[in-house]
Amino acid sequence: MNQPQVDIYTKFGCGYCFRAKRLLDQKGVDYSEFDITMGGPKREEMLQRAPNAMTVPQIFIGDTHVGGSDELAALEREGKLDALLTA
Repeated sequence: MNQPQVDIYTKFGCGYCFRAKRLLDQKGVDYSEFDITMGGPKREEMLQRAPNAMTVPQIFIGDTHVGGSDELAALEREGKLDALLTA
């Protein structure tokens, strides 16, 4: 089975971003990271994908907007993250 595209929008020095990336790394997930520290087109893209997103990280698995680090960790605790990663 192919893993869906995983995108994570981050900012430099963000502890929550680090925590989310560490979890994805531990699971062996390939992801695309977009640093929006200085704003720019990727920040605009993030806001189009998740209009109410005001914090980072913002994580997307396929077409699913997961949310931030806490939501990603909750999916893992609930045993739902692996299913989302193999959908």
